[in-house]
Amino acid sequence: MSMEALTGIIVFIMGLVFGSFYNVVGYRLANNISIVYPPSHCPNCNHKLKFYELIPVLSYVFLLGKCSKCKKRISFSYPFFEMLTAILFLLCYLVFGINIKFFISVIFISILIIISISDIKYYIIPDEVLIIGSVLIIILNIINSLVNDISLLNGVLMPLLNGVGAFAVLYLFKVFGDMVFQKECLGGGDIKLLFVIGLVLGFDMSIVTIFISSFIALPLSVISLIKNNNNVLPFGPYLSISAAIILFTGLNLDMILNFFTSI
Repeated sequence: MSMEALTGIIVFIMGLVFGSFYNVVGYRLANNISIVYPPSHCPNCNHKLKFYELIPVLSYVFLLGKCSKCKKRISFSYPFFEMLTAILFLLCYLVFGINIKFFISVIFISILIIISISDIKYYIIPDEVLIIGSVLIIILNIINSLVNDISLLNGVLMPLLNGVGAFAVLYLFKVFGDMVFQKECLGGGDIKLLFVIGLVLGFDMSIVTIFISSFIALPLSVISLIKNNNNVLPFGPYLSISAAIILFTGLNLDMILNFFTSI
């Protein structure tokens, strides 16, 4: 087996393990529960999970999607996000290799996964995840600048300004939307998330992220409104999907402009 293949397998397994942890973080932070204590347990009967019940994906299959004690069905979201995290971690390796960009992309994907779990289930984007993730990315940007002889202006300050600019734009969207619809149209967590997206993808592509995510979310919001008479839609996951697409495809503003001018 080649070293590249072995590394890919290790990264994939790490993704499974971290994905399992992110399920816990997304649930517990949204409910103001410590991520350390109590140990993993069934939320229905409080059965403390054995080590073999914590194996990502496989434990769900072996347990037939049910708690071993109370037989309460386990949400499919657990193995789904475990597998999704593993696949995205592997994509980070395949696209960027093992370097500082890989670690930045892994942290970025981790943020998107956790806030998506939390936002889908509880309509909450935890500040802790955004703050810790942003700090780690900034530290890696500093290391990248020093290692690759990039000026701190271009390697650290500009990404920060991109994040602030993206935050400001979405904040203005929110203010305008709140005035038009006479109610809150965006949560504060979505706006803070765009700071992280701008920090990683740049200002231009953070704005593109807003438009792509709105395009994806629009038909689903209409369906949700018709079926459930519910106009509350978590926007964080759609921002996350759009940001991940841009991250892995390398889509940039020049490519978009060239596409439209060639039509």
